[in-house]
Amino acid sequence: MFILSYVVKVVNLMNILEDIKVLDLTQYWFGPYCTMMLGDLGAEIIRIEPPWGSPDRLADAFLIGAASYTFHQLNLNKKGITLNLKTKEGIHIFKELVKKFDVVVQNFRPGTMEKLGLSYETLREINPKIIYAALSGFGQTGPYKYRPCFAPIAEAMSGHSRLTGDEVDPNGPPIEMAQAYGDLGPGLFAAMSIIAAIRHRDKTGIGQMIDVAQLDCMTALNMAITGYNLSNLLLWQLKDKYPLGRGFGGIFKTKDNLYIRIASFSPKLVDSLREYMQIPEISDEKLREKVSSMNSEEAVNYFLKAGVPVAPIYNVNDVVVDPHLIERDMFIEVEHSLAGRIKVVNFPVKFSETKVEIKKAAPTLSEDTEKVLVDQLGYTLDYINKIKKENII
Repeated sequence: MFILSYVVKVVNLMNILEDIKVLDLTQYWFGPYCTMMLGDLGAEIIRIEPPWGSPDRLADAFLIGAASYTFHQLNLNKKGITLNLKTKEGIHIFKELVKKFDVVVQNFRPGTMEKLGLSYETLREINPKIIYAALSGFGQTGPYKYRPCFAPIAEAMSGHSRLTGDEVDPNGPPIEMAQAYGDLGPGLFAAMSIIAAIRHRDKTGIGQMIDVAQLDCMTALNMAITGYNLSNLLLWQLKDKYPLGRGFGGIFKTKDNLYIRIASFSPKLVDSLREYMQIPEISDEKLREKVSSMNSEEAVNYFLKAGVPVAPIYNVNDVVVDPHLIERDMFIEVEHSLAGRIKVVNFPVKFSETKVEIKKAAPTLSEDTEKVLVDQLGYTLDYINKIKKENII
């Protein structure tokens, strides 16, 4: 009984993916967000950059510790090495690493890995159990597969930019989504699919290729498509023609020139608020009048007492000091060798039996090259110094 209890405790202390090793050839947001999540769940992530550095290190004008703020956030829990894949020796070293790793993730344009001699078919011959995730804008097949893509392109072609504009004015221009959800949403799909492929391999011993396209993923996230397929109406037309049953809510300005968001989409909540406000019917005009007579805190508390979903509309500086988010450990400090101690966003999901933790800040350029080549491939320091002088690492 004691032995069984001890084993259970040891298993519970493990990180979920701690026995998984990932070679990360990604850059910018889409791929790094995917591999960061795998790293947060315990996988060993080796971020590979060219000796001159990946362009996403300098993606923003504001740099701290020789890297952009997005690089700091999207490359947590990763080791960093440099490797020149434009050289014969660099390709050889990468193939040697593939023999010892579980997953390769890349978000080059289709055809790039094939030109390097690193196609899935080639890597599968080296390691039949390898899981190879190819992330791209339009996928590995189809008439658009060679088109370049960033997040706004996927958002535009999947209908999200037009839908966002329609929320303001159907006759006005499209409006782009804030942040790069055309990267982050597909990154979630990619991470989930890699974990699914690992589970499949656990049961069968067989690796596989995963083709993740930004446009496909953003299309899957557009619920208005099914609405159109069933009604032959655009979303704003559907809302205009069938307004009943949509509840009430919106963005309302308070007396102190701040804003709150009310979102109530059930008949029960509508009835509760009508009774609470002691009015026969709820309307935007009545809500606007009520909210404008109170400051933001008063308005939020008023609607909370009515049992209505409501929130202050935060800016980023408000988010980072919210007591609820702080109590739930959504912000964590890590030590970076050049930037010092920095605060980043934590992994958002809490598990009852397994650890998820941010152990490491984003790597500096080539920070772990020597250690990885020694530990993983047994290379000598003399050889490492030699290939460094040859600009291979």
